[in-house]
Amino acid sequence: MASGTSQPVLVPILGDQLTRDLASLRGRAKDDTVILMMELWDEATYVRHHKQKITLVLSAMRHFAQELRDAGWTVDYTKLTDEENAHSFTGEVARAIERHDPRLIRVVEAGEWRVQQAIEEWPDKFDCEVEILSDDRFISSIAEFREWADGRKTLRMENFYQEMRKKTGLLMEDGKPVGGKWNYDKDNREPPKDGMDAPERPKPEPDAITREVIALVEEKFGDHFGDLDKFHWPVTREQAEDAADIFFAERLPEFGTYQDAMVHGEDDLFHSMLSTSINLGLLDPMELCKRAQLAYEDSTAPLNAVEGFIRQIIGWREYVRGFYRYHMPELESANALNAQRALPDFYWTGETDMRCMADCIRSTKQNAHAHHIQRLMVLGNFALLAGIRPRDVQDWYLVVYADAYDWVELPNVAAMVLYADGGKLASKPYAASANYINKMSDYCKDCRYSASKKFGEGACPFNTLYWHFMDRHRDRLESNHRIGRIYSNWDRMDEDKRQDYLDSAEAFLDTLTPAKKGWARSEG
Repeated sequence: MASGTSQPVLVPILGDQLTRDLASLRGRAKDDTVILMMELWDEATYVRHHKQKITLVLSAMRHFAQELRDAGWTVDYTKLTDEENAHSFTGEVARAIERHDPRLIRVVEAGEWRVQQAIEEWPDKFDCEVEILSDDRFISSIAEFREWADGRKTLRMENFYQEMRKKTGLLMEDGKPVGGKWNYDKDNREPPKDGMDAPERPKPEPDAITREVIALVEEKFGDHFGDLDKFHWPVTREQAEDAADIFFAERLPEFGTYQDAMVHGEDDLFHSMLSTSINLGLLDPMELCKRAQLAYEDSTAPLNAVEGFIRQIIGWREYVRGFYRYHMPELESANALNAQRALPDFYWTGETDMRCMADCIRSTKQNAHAHHIQRLMVLGNFALLAGIRPRDVQDWYLVVYADAYDWVELPNVAAMVLYADGGKLASKPYAASANYINKMSDYCKDCRYSASKKFGEGACPFNTLYWHFMDRHRDRLESNHRIGRIYSNWDRMDEDKRQDYLDSAEAFLDTLTPAKKGWARSEG
């Protein structure tokens, strides 16, 4: 118990709130505060998270707790190995109340809907006062996003992003965007060059705390998806800042141009690999954006790279968080395209002759990471075209990626990848044939399937599935102004050719083996 009073303030800190300047800590006296940190079985197992994700969160939490203690804070820390672990946030807070008899619980709102719903019940469950604070690590509060969204016929990230640029002043000059344009995405779509060599990202070696967590995860969660022998994620602010330093120095200049490129066996390319640290709270998003802007002002990185990086953070990241809260809980069960096929087993095993899918799944298994175009235009595109159940796909993405939290994963998958929300987030489905993958990668080279063959034996499944998808959703999609003209191409084909596409797609879909039960969520 803190020494200053018999009734301290209890400050629960969640596993993705590892920030010294957290709103609930700001202005608190150390001798009047007990910080509560909780490792919970429910959080490790409500989906069967990748072993690296569990290791990352637990190691970062333990390092942060030690950092707080070293700074003079009182930290009450519950480990998974504690015999009476209470499993849930509410249960563990109740036990902490018995230990410390606080006069006040001061907590920052949770990112995930289900956790926030539990927190909002605390004032009725507990006798002491409960203060729930807005998470001001985000530029836009939940209330601000709702005010922006209310009354709009459509919600589009680009409009929101422009508001965030104005609010922050990033890449703004005299009230106008630097360079005369808000968005340089058209300059960020170059395919990879032959022999393109990206610098290695830093890979900190596990220290004693991390090694202890790795052993725990192998013992308790050894049957979860993923490899642990390549765990090299930053678990402290210092390590995360080192990773950021190297990104800005070595990879930011080419990040924009090649951010959509894909190369077989090259898992990082010019991407920052900072999303795990940002989502944990180890790095401040605005600090990173200011550093990127400074790189442009110092002429060490071009505008298309800097704008693209800033857009991902103050545009897309902020937007999906607001969109998530605005559309929950309905978003969780959305299935506008009535997709009913079970997730194929190869999403877990990687055993497929589609070279692009196999490589993206390999990287996912080994690294708990794949970059955004791999997630959207390969792994997600296949799930969209094949009509995989949204809940299956959502669970898979939440399980397999180290940076995945429900607030960022669900809108990206349900709305962006699968169009399951019917177009509330994206103006069109991100459906593509093999032509896109062949243009933006070297995957199609040496693949068993031919990207140029449209249907029949040896044709790339993306080609046949593309037209199968378009045909079965014609009633919904033909009126979409962004893709409606595609049906003119379909109608110009003779009937036999169209049937060949559909038959080839059906034959391929019949070969898919559903994933065994219990991979994502325990059956019972």
